[in-house]
Amino acid sequence: MRSELVKLLATFFRIGNFPVAPGSLASLAGALLAVALHGHAFGYVVVFIVITATGFAVSGRMERLVGQKDPSCVVIDEVSGVLLAFFLLPLTPAVFLTAFFLFRAFDMFKVYPADRFEEFPGSSGIMADDLVAGLYTNLTMQIALRWAGII
Repeated sequence: MRSELVKLLATFFRIGNFPVAPGSLASLAGALLAVALHGHAFGYVVVFIVITATGFAVSGRMERLVGQKDPSCVVIDEVSGVLLAFFLLPLTPAVFLTAFFLFRAFDMFKVYPADRFEEFPGSSGIMADDLVAGLYTNLTMQIALRWAGII
């Protein structure tokens, strides 16, 4: 794969090149994608699989191109993780905001065992911790929404 294509995909269409909060911006882009796909479970799963597989294919290559472990410009992992976080949630404004900020918190604080996954080499280390953050977010939201009687 050509290096320009790797850069385009790993930065999720250059969002990762923003000078301020590229991870948060990519998470927002992924959350808006989740809203666009809401109610289309099959399409949602297909898009999630394509983005996740692409992330595994390009993030390790981008790491080598940049010469840095888990460079901040690689944000396709945030998009994949936030899609997992929002999967099958009722996307009311309150749920959207809560899930978004919960995902960002889980992603930034690397709650165990996400901190262990981050140590994996290459694409696995880049992608895995965000997927764990997405899983933590989704499970937390599913439990909270059921407990509150919302779903």
